[in-house]
Amino acid sequence: MSANKAFVLRTLARRKVLAPGSPARVVRQLNALRRWGFGLFGEMRSAAARDPQRVAIVDEHRAVTYGDLDERVRRLANALRVEHGVGPGTRVGLLCDNSAYFVEAVMAVIALGGQAVLINTGLGNAQLETVAHDQRLMLLLHDDALLGLLAAMPPHLPRVAVERVDSLIQRSPTGVIEPPEHAGSVVVLTSGTTGAPKGAKRRNPAGLGPLATVVSRIPLSAGERMFVAAPLFHTWGLAALQLCLALRGTMVVTRRFTPASTVESMRANRCTSLFAVPVMLQRLLEGPGAIPTLKVVATSGSALTGPLATRFMRMYGEVLYNLYGTTEASWASIATPAELLSAPGTAGRPPQGTSVAILDEAGRPLPTGVVGRIFVGNDMLFEGYTNGTGRERHGDLLATGDLGHLSEDGLLFVDGREDDMVISGGENVYPAAVEDVIAELPQVREVAVAGVPDDEFGQRLAAWIALHEGEWVEPDAVREYVRHRLARFSVPRDVYFVPALPRNATGKIVRRQLFPR
Repeated sequence: MSANKAFVLRTLARRKVLAPGSPARVVRQLNALRRWGFGLFGEMRSAAARDPQRVAIVDEHRAVTYGDLDERVRRLANALRVEHGVGPGTRVGLLCDNSAYFVEAVMAVIALGGQAVLINTGLGNAQLETVAHDQRLMLLLHDDALLGLLAAMPPHLPRVAVERVDSLIQRSPTGVIEPPEHAGSVVVLTSGTTGAPKGAKRRNPAGLGPLATVVSRIPLSAGERMFVAAPLFHTWGLAALQLCLALRGTMVVTRRFTPASTVESMRANRCTSLFAVPVMLQRLLEGPGAIPTLKVVATSGSALTGPLATRFMRMYGEVLYNLYGTTEASWASIATPAELLSAPGTAGRPPQGTSVAILDEAGRPLPTGVVGRIFVGNDMLFEGYTNGTGRERHGDLLATGDLGHLSEDGLLFVDGREDDMVISGGENVYPAAVEDVIAELPQVREVAVAGVPDDEFGQRLAAWIALHEGEWVEPDAVREYVRHRLARFSVPRDVYFVPALPRNATGKIVRRQLFPR
């Protein structure tokens, strides 16, 4: 037995994924994986074969067992094929908030060999129009509540409100669905914070290795009850769905995130883990009540600052795990609570089967501690963009688009985006490092730092700061605080105070909206 296979079996046994069960159900479970593979639909059918009565999804309106989910998805797939012509290669847009309907629709498209294009509900009209054109959508499934966004979509594009799929399901026979010649897939859009979103083709797992890789560092177990606050159209929310299905767990979702509704729902559904983006943790800390006791709070999607990680664990204990990855690279590293406490701001270590390298512009490895370009290799690198382009590679390693460095003990630190780096008076300045320092000030709720044009130095730093309610700090005090902790060229000359920072639906700061138009 290879070392990697032994690692997978050992990890999944520890997480109770390989626990003994009814022989007949285990056989049906393995047959489902053999026929349908390890993608979303195969994982769902496998879970339905093993635990049909277990609740798979809970939203504000209903709870759906794995057995019912399996039947509803197959009937919906038949209806989409007969009434809307969905089949192998058909691209179907999903413009939906988190709900059981969203999950059913995605898996029905995949079951037919189609491509489910997950659309960010926070995109502007021009971006939505670009997505519909660039992704060559043949059908749009959407929430009724998002009708206001549909004006940007081409008028000839057929559309179905997901709240009305019940009628499609009721008039469609269960039938038998055979695996398509080419497996269906999911297309995730890049964030669009710097321009038009691109469609990234997600790879279907070839086995249980990716599951073992993630749960070896984030201690999730079979039957996990997960509250997924991260949007399902985002890479992190999609990863949570994949993990839930593979673990035969229960996923709890709400259409809109608020601290109060999240706390209430986690308590009511006895959730053992929470999947969120970092800005949601900030909102929870400011919320009206303490969150329930959880064993895992897993974050990703945007930068988790050291001060926020420390404050969160000071209140809720050592339960916080941070996955650093990108839409294109899936994961690169995972930070455990102990690592976040001992080295605030770290992105953690690469898990089993993952390679991380820091390279210079020519693709040569850089020494420990030197900032360079982050490249990643793992089993789930994306298959390329839907427009036929890709990302730069060096051998089996893919460029993330970020800059970072490795510490002496192998921890990864992300210093910022390549296109965010500021050159001021010939010095390279990484805004993320300045943001981390300013965030230490107790008056500061959130902060963004960026470069602005400067006649003398080419660029200078500017900081946009949102303060906690009732707090105040002088701009000179901010500058002085940075001056004592970083080099002089890292001190922001411009300090602006704003009510809140502009963020997209996944919590990333939209920096272009900071600048006056």
